[in-house]
Amino acid sequence: MIRDAPFVDDWTEEEYRILVKCLKNTAATGGFVFAAFCDGTLKGFASVEPALFGGDQGYLDLSCIHVSEDARGKGIGKALFLAAEDWARARGGRKLYISAHSAVESQAFYKAMGCVEAEKYHQGHVEAEPYDCQLECEL
Repeated sequence: MIRDAPFVDDWTEEEYRILVKCLKNTAATGGFVFAAFCDGTLKGFASVEPALFGGDQGYLDLSCIHVSEDARGKGIGKALFLAAEDWARARGGRKLYISAHSAVESQAFYKAMGCVEAEKYHQGHVEAEPYDCQLECEL
């Protein structure tokens, strides 16, 4: 079902600082951070947290994936997602877990990547982002 949701995607400098701090923490704690650049400018990034969760599901959390609006539709998101899958598989994960933005375009991307509704929801993600769709992707 498609319906309007009250969401503003207008980040402040402080929110960017928090994101950078989170990505640095992910890398420092053994997680995965991967970026795409064009002519020296950051155009996309993805991150996967290092800790397995979800019991038998063997989830690893795809905590971030983003491609700049001007670089979308050029395969960057797919390359980032596939790199995250490769890393998660090598770490022993069975599935990527994604608390995915509910935008129509985001959902189309995840569907194209083979994602489906998560069998088990991560309650922390549900509480933090109630409009997100909880997805998984088998590795």
